[in-house]
Amino acid sequence: MKNLFTTKKAIFAVGIIIGLIAVVLQKMGNPANMGVCVACFARDIAGALGFHRAAVVQYLRPEIIGFVLGSMVAAFAFKEFKPRAGSAPVVRFVLGFFAAVGALVFLGCPWRALLRLAGGDMNAIAGIAGLAGGIWIGILFIKSGYNLGRSQQTYISAGLIMPAVMFGLLILAIVQPQLGTGTVLFSSKDPPGSLHAPLFLSLAAGLVIGVLAQRTRFCTVGAVRDVILVRDFYRMMGVAGLVAGAFIGNLVLGQFNFGMAGQPVAHTDFVWNFSGMVLAGLAFTLAGGCPGRQLFMSGEGDGDAAVFVFGLLAGTAFAHNFGVAASPKGIGEWTPLYVTIGLAACVIIGLTMRKKI
Repeated sequence: MKNLFTTKKAIFAVGIIIGLIAVVLQKMGNPANMGVCVACFARDIAGALGFHRAAVVQYLRPEIIGFVLGSMVAAFAFKEFKPRAGSAPVVRFVLGFFAAVGALVFLGCPWRALLRLAGGDMNAIAGIAGLAGGIWIGILFIKSGYNLGRSQQTYISAGLIMPAVMFGLLILAIVQPQLGTGTVLFSSKDPPGSLHAPLFLSLAAGLVIGVLAQRTRFCTVGAVRDVILVRDFYRMMGVAGLVAGAFIGNLVLGQFNFGMAGQPVAHTDFVWNFSGMVLAGLAFTLAGGCPGRQLFMSGEGDGDAAVFVFGLLAGTAFAHNFGVAASPKGIGEWTPLYVTIGLAACVIIGLTMRKKI
């Protein structure tokens, strides 16, 4: 059964399932072309916890919780839960931080870029092109010896920290504890934060995706990296399946809207759609995987991936608190400065963390 999940047919089927789940979540209440977006949902979680002040993007998204817990269940079931840590954690935090900055300039992670394309949003082409460019730059560093070092086996309790955090967030989402005259969690009254599928449906969707992605090693950034670096199309089959499943699902459910202007939670600035995703793609590549993959690895006990996720959360909060994140109206006041700083930081990391080969 273990080998069954490592075939191109299997990961293509998993991609189709993820794409279909995403469009069904949209039909059931999630924002359009945002059935599953790790960066956007991390931003919403940061808002729900009060880490940023953007009132329209605050909701504790259960899908992210399901990603981690589903991956953990699969890892334990197949004896692949391997607690590990110690591979440049501070650097990974910084990479997660700037990956979030870049993604929120584009308004979506690699998953949402594909879902936007499958929904007819042609602005996604600029983002996907930028993502590929960022991955290509990251590969140049990898070829020149870039390496964050090996992680070390650690205690099982350390590997369970991220699943425990997610379980705690799930309890908060279900119980909604009161504090004064309101709840502990912030929750948007207006879109897109106010748009969400029912809690337990979202959680179930996340759990399913977490299990399937853990078994197949699904990763959007890894797919492009593997094709360019070693001509391996295994993960790319998963990406193709996601786009196909979402495209078909959108057509069937009447959610396909072709064009550039007026697309949901998107802007038409080609330069910054492209540039934001160059930054995100480079940061993801230097960190070793897309944001979804980082969540799945954290569920497997990878403490370094967990640190990246915490960096991602911090980056989403920073992007909104400091006028960096874009909106449907366009880029933020400080977008150019911080994208430039992020690119410079990633290049410095890529240049200075190389072993001679």
